[in-house]
Amino acid sequence: MTPRVCVLGPSGRMGRAVIDAAAGRSELAITAAVDRADAGGLGVAVAAGVLSTADLAAGLDASDVYVDFTSPAATRAAAELARGRKHAAVIGTTGLSRDDEAALDALAAVAPIVVAANFSLGVNLMLGLVKTAARALGTEWDAEVVETHHRAKRDAPSGTALMIARAIASGHGSDYDQVKRHTRDGDVGARPRGEIGVSTVRGGDVIGEHTAFFFGGAERIEVTHRATSRAIFAAGALRAAAWVVGKPPGRYDMLAVLGL
Repeated sequence: MTPRVCVLGPSGRMGRAVIDAAAGRSELAITAAVDRADAGGLGVAVAAGVLSTADLAAGLDASDVYVDFTSPAATRAAAELARGRKHAAVIGTTGLSRDDEAALDALAAVAPIVVAANFSLGVNLMLGLVKTAARALGTEWDAEVVETHHRAKRDAPSGTALMIARAIASGHGSDYDQVKRHTRDGDVGARPRGEIGVSTVRGGDVIGEHTAFFFGGAERIEVTHRATSRAIFAAGALRAAAWVVGKPPGRYDMLAVLGL
């Protein structure tokens, strides 16, 4: 059976990218698109035979899995409704609060969901590289992450930057929440050993750039990923959507989808 996909937020950058990436694919089909009640373009065709609507319940009922790159509030509301239907999901929304995460965990208790801050193959490979580097270099090498995004991005640090920083902490065998440093301002003192800093840059139309730095004595290692098109994230999300349908309930990540 070809998985049927409902795209949330078809008027948004990523919603549109997911719909465009699905065109011509045979392994799945876009069968519904659900947007905000005040979104422009409601009632307009976004794919063959698919009109944008504000009826989330109808969109879920017309699909096997939904893809969500919307906002934390919308993601939480969708998860709460999807829970009653035990509906599979692919979630790429970032900036989620503890309560938002709890709503996703509740959905994962009854349905299979894939949750990732980044669906790019390259970024997910990067996570493995930085974890390996951190394990080999140890905390004698200072680790920092710098992320750059377009001016309209609301959350900071980016979800991907946090994934990278947590991968470094895992390589160190440390608790990220105990060693993280997201801001530096004023006289913060010398950098403590084992600290992992994350710096944020915003400007222009940058889709996404992330660099992990490892600073040693008289040498430096940089691992960088640059996204030049949202199509890479959309393609990864669709791969996850085709993969997750039929899986046991649970919360999966992109590494599981890729078999890494």
